Amino acid sequence: MNRRPRLSLALLIVAECAVMSLWFSATAVLSDLARLWDLGPDGKAALSYAVSLGFVAGTLLLARLDLADRVPSRLLIAAGAVLGAVVNAGLLLAPSLAPALALRFLTGMFLACVYPPGMRLAASLVPSERRGLAVGLLVGALTLGSASPHLLAVVLAEGQRPLEAVVLGSSALAVASALVVLGLVREGPYARRAARFDPHRLGRVVGTPSLRLASFGYFGHMWELYAFWSWLVVFLREACDMAEDGARLLGFATIGVAGALGAGLGGWCADRVGRTRWTILALAASGSCCVLSPLLPLLPFAALVVVLLLWGAAVITDSAQFSAAISELAEPDEIGVALTMQTAVGFALTMPAIWLLPRLAELLGWRFAFVMLVPGPILGLLAMARLRRLPDATRMAGGRR
Repeated sequence: MNRRPRLSLALLIVAECAVMSLWFSATAVLSDLARLWDLGPDGKAALSYAVSLGFVAGTLLLARLDLADRVPSRLLIAAGAVLGAVVNAGLLLAPSLAPALALRFLTGMFLACVYPPGMRLAASLVPSERRGLAVGLLVGALTLGSASPHLLAVVLAEGQRPLEAVVLGSSALAVASALVVLGLVREGPYARRAARFDPHRLGRVVGTPSLRLASFGYFGHMWELYAFWSWLVVFLREACDMAEDGARLLGFATIGVAGALGAGLGGWCADRVGRTRWTILALAASGSCCVLSPLLPLLPFAALVVVLLLWGAAVITDSAQFSAAISELAEPDEIGVALTMQTAVGFALTMPAIWLLPRLAELLGWRFAFVMLVPGPILGLLAMARLRRLPDATRMAGGRR
């Protein structure tokens, strides 16, 4: 890979990290918004899952209009970043929950123009044998960016007005990322046409065991991932009796720093040991953390930090591998609908998980809330174990299961 694509990839990773700060900009200041609008558990959860709902709608619309082939990826990313920044900043003008939910929905829609096109642009910059690592690094950047509002709440606000600091800070980062992508990032020499979305092929995709199992693995992963990310700081504050700033900093380290390292490592390892083997290990690790989560408040602080950092790495390290498996297992004319279906259903599943978790916390206490996430990793692990036994599995990652 020559110097120009390498530079474009590095700048793309930085830009995607910045713009994804929009995703959890409201979640990072949830306690402030709850006081401002007198929100209960349902309102707090809605502010978190409205972004997922918008992302699903945006993903489907993007696929249906075939925009990935009609519009250059860097233009889609820049437009999504700027529009997302505008509606995110509008949160400061929202007088109540209802308009805020509409703004968060639109934020998710515009982020659909950032995440999938960013993956495609990254893939155009590296040869196929290095794609796992490149995509893993990009997912790591997205993870770090998603966690960054927790850091902004501590660093920019300095204990004063965290709502304004986080919302305006994340919008500013998104606009800066748009300028970087527009001015400095170019599509690479390995660009391919986007996988076309043909809804008429959905039945064939669902009926193919290997594609169905790879999707079930992703669904189990997503049931855990965004609920864990959305409620970790609240769990630390309520169950572990941590101060607000301390919970935010540990949340950032768990989701952002450990997650980014785990995602990058996951891309490298899966290309070498096989996608099913790596996803099974990751799901087993994160699922074990869910099972043991009621014990976390009882641990010494140092042990708590270690466990959370391991959980933060494990919960995301397999994320890109489910989509990579689909792209390797599906026939060329099935890839578009298979990836769209996997993404849409996966993000749709984050919504009930995000909504249910605080309801369970009301009944049992926050100490036991994350136990609700256990079925996700179990379902994903069983699906990938079954996929591993299919002959089709040898088509993944250079023949490694």
